[in-house]
Amino acid sequence: MPSLAKSILFSVRDSIATITLNRPEVLNALDLEMCQALKAHLLKARQDPDIRAVILTGQGPAFCAGGDLRFALAANPHTPGDSFLALTEVLHDCIAQIRTMPKPVIAAINGPAAGAGFALALACDLRTIAADTYLKQANTSHGLSIPASGTFTLPRLVGLARALEIAMLDEPILAERALALGLVSQVAPPAQLLAETRQLAARVARMPVETLGRVKQLLNESFDSSLAEHLDRERWQVAASANSSEGREGVKAFLEKRSPDFVNTPAAFGQTVNGSARPGAAAPSRSGRGWGADRRRSSLSYTLFG
Repeated sequence: MPSLAKSILFSVRDSIATITLNRPEVLNALDLEMCQALKAHLLKARQDPDIRAVILTGQGPAFCAGGDLRFALAANPHTPGDSFLALTEVLHDCIAQIRTMPKPVIAAINGPAAGAGFALALACDLRTIAADTYLKQANTSHGLSIPASGTFTLPRLVGLARALEIAMLDEPILAERALALGLVSQVAPPAQLLAETRQLAARVARMPVETLGRVKQLLNESFDSSLAEHLDRERWQVAASANSSEGREGVKAFLEKRSPDFVNTPAAFGQTVNGSARPGAAAPSRSGRGWGADRRRSSLSYTLFG
């Protein structure tokens, strides 16, 4: 599809997919076409069983400058809010894809990440950043509220007080400051950013990535669960993971005093990790003797916007 190739670049090497925002002439600002392409490629990465990790980065001098304000005004000069409704409908689908993807997603922040671009980076599981760049909330300085899960992820990463400070003062957050705040996982020299991010992705890809997807879901759900509910979810997920191919390989390797080989162990990808039975990952019955139709547990489905 030519439109997808124009605004988004997609490549796969060594089981790692790289999705590149590709509108460098406007600092990778997000318009509707680009969001639609991003959504399509995230879905492709999610459904490909050979992909074990995803890198999201930007082409040119910026990671992403946020929503394309010129697009919004040109499409609806009298009611630009209508453009934002159309844009965020698709962009928020992208955020939900990232947050529920049962594979690690890493943002390689090669240049400024501002506005919705800032929020897009925060939605990823891990973040690396070039030493010479910065993050910026940006929206409030333009009289705009914060979309793209920014008000959801930011307080969870830095706490409510710091999130309010970032929202109300809107100061640039330099790379080292972002590291100190816990907004990024590591800082790299600009020329080495993608190479170091690929090393990080390769390290994660050697892990039991289906199991990481289960843990990612549990962490997502933890903020909206009571202790009793969450203990129940953890109980069923650890039992299901023990019955999975990854769990069997991990336990067997431990007992045999060798390193586990998760890369060559089949993982059940292609759908949201929700604790349900899937090929290669049987879950236990309530009695603990196998999968049973009378299993009693709370729903494990994770919904970001509901």
